Amino acid sequence: MDGGMSKRGAPAPPSEGKAEKPRGGRARAVSELLPDVGRAAFRKFGFVQSAIVSRWPEIVGARYAGVSAPESIKFPQGQRIDGTLNLVVRGAHATMMQHIAPEIVERVNRFFGYGAIARVMIRQGDVPAPRVKAAPPSLRPVPVELGASLRTIADPELKAVLEALAASVAATRGAPTIGQVEE
Repeated sequence: MDGGMSKRGAPAPPSEGKAEKPRGGRARAVSELLPDVGRAAFRKFGFVQSAIVSRWPEIVGARYAGVSAPESIKFPQGQRIDGTLNLVVRGAHATMMQHIAPEIVERVNRFFGYGAIARVMIRQGDVPAPRVKAAPPSLRPVPVELGASLRTIADPELKAVLEALAASVAATRGAPTIGQVEE
């Protein structure tokens, strides 16, 4: 029984002397798993990196991202340079996008870090409106003594996060406890 195989070719049961490894590992957030799940689908449609879709507003700016969306990238056979970026553009904005196509090529190539894109093909179509993330509402009112110090903060997102932190700190009672680890 060499190599952990039984006489019939099936894996041999683990020996009792070896410690078994725990299964699964650490818990991971769904957002951490999504790039792996989406990578196969994006490659099927011609995307080398799924980040170009998710970060399109960062690449071209909010103004152009509102009227366009990347559809696919086609490269010459066996190469990863001089590709063609296919865009879907809303209605009459296609003419404007043709005029700024060299700028889009430059921005996408800057994003990739090399000359991945050589030209842009534009197709008119329906582009979904970009979703704006709103700050989650505070569940509890901020204590009066903490509210005065937060009034001077100009950034509304930072202020909302600090208010939520202050509310959760105010809601706790006593020192945090850590469970006993059994040996």
